[in-house]
Amino acid sequence: MFDAIARLFTATDDDRLADSDPRLAVAALLVHLAAVDGHVSDVEKQDVRKALMQHFGLDEGSVRALIHEARRRDADAVDYYHFTSALAHLEEEQRIAIIRMMWQVVFADKENHELEDNMVWRIAELIGISARQRTILRNEIAKAS
Repeated sequence: MFDAIARLFTATDDDRLADSDPRLAVAALLVHLAAVDGHVSDVEKQDVRKALMQHFGLDEGSVRALIHEARRRDADAVDYYHFTSALAHLEEEQRIAIIRMMWQVVFADKENHELEDNMVWRIAELIGISARQRTILRNEIAKAS
């Protein structure tokens, strides 16, 4: 706890900007989602990398560094709000794309664990995506898998 307080007072402007970077928020949510059922398959790891690379136009080195930082931030997080607050202000189209990426990670291993489903539901609610839109996206990705 004291380390977190010390980091708050010693953080540079660049560190504060990184906290609100949508790329980091999305990466942290995808990393957490892949692990929420207690097992991260290779195909899930690959789909997280692929989604981040395609959506944000990142190269392999950049996505590797992003995922590394996302894992660190996810390990320190106590809830999703820190990540979703960086995403709630995005345009609806961008927020829908995030939920689409989440469903792609969920169905990467051809299974939909109830914890994964619940996490996508919670994130969608927190970033202002309707239950109807979330369900449409879920069905689209499930059919394509």
